[in-house]
Amino acid sequence: MDQLKITLNSNKKPMPPADQLGFGRYFTDHMLLMDYSEEKGWHDLRIVPYGPLSLDPSATVFHYGQEVFEGMKAYRTPEGNVVLFRPEMNLRRMNASCVRMGMPGLEAGPVLEAICKLIELDEAWVPEGEGNSLYIRPFMIATEAGLGVRAAREYQFIVILTPVGAYYSEGIHPVRIYVEDQYVRAVRGGTGEAKTSGNYASGLKAQEDAKQFGFSQVLWLDGVEKKYIEEVGSMNVFFKVNGKVVTPELSGSILAGITRDSVLHLLREWGIPVEERRIGIDELFEAGRRGELEEAFGTGTAAVISPIGWMKWEDREIEISGGKTGALSEKLYNELTGIQRGVFRDPYGWRHAVK
Repeated sequence: MDQLKITLNSNKKPMPPADQLGFGRYFTDHMLLMDYSEEKGWHDLRIVPYGPLSLDPSATVFHYGQEVFEGMKAYRTPEGNVVLFRPEMNLRRMNASCVRMGMPGLEAGPVLEAICKLIELDEAWVPEGEGNSLYIRPFMIATEAGLGVRAAREYQFIVILTPVGAYYSEGIHPVRIYVEDQYVRAVRGGTGEAKTSGNYASGLKAQEDAKQFGFSQVLWLDGVEKKYIEEVGSMNVFFKVNGKVVTPELSGSILAGITRDSVLHLLREWGIPVEERRIGIDELFEAGRRGELEEAFGTGTAAVISPIGWMKWEDREIEISGGKTGALSEKLYNELTGIQRGVFRDPYGWRHAVK
């Protein structure tokens, strides 16, 4: 891999107020790029001013969807330092996505160093304040020109940065979830376990429909029998039933979330019974009917923990935890965000200093 080259942006943008960030609306002054060809491998690692990309109209990404991405965050600690949360896992997962999508993998160590250099260069954009962070979007696209249906021979790896506030306007308050039983997102053997744009595109119609009926997200069922729970929106999902926490197992059709892994680690550390297994939607609603469904929440980099207060499936609707944030959901949120922001100690070695 080539040595990192840096071209500074001489026309820096004004930074938005920390209380008006939203999600993915503003972008920093620089971005990271690297090119791949079969002849050279990965080469020309560089940081350049943020700006448009130039691609041939026949680039493979436009026609056959070879694209993978990740979502990471940088946090400002109370001492003013900047840290990442388990970035090695993100790069490991990106390489797994590349394998599934027939794309070249990355050398994680040098790439992480380059990402840290990019963040260091745009450090002023890392916002202060609880709930605020710098969202990091690494992605890879197939850039080879031509319409042949095959894996491309040329790619580009790109990293962009955006300062963000809380992901959901509802914040940590519980959301309403609609159980999707018409559309499917993924099947085992497909691309559900890869973080690729097509997985998200296939869910947009169902999400729009759900919002028209007053729901924040959809709960996806398996694509074959349409009876087993998979994900909620773009997050992994957990349920606390009779004191035990259950979450869908990684069966090849759902994403192996870094927040999911962190939550499982914390639950086991705290001595809370937890199972990774298939969960039937009828089983879940029956538990709700009996009053045994104590809590439900989604997990992901953007939202961290998103409590679920209501769920609707067919003609049935259940309220969870009295429509309020459950004690376990709140404890997990506080613990994870505390570790991420450097407020709590990090006994697991999850924080990674940018410099």
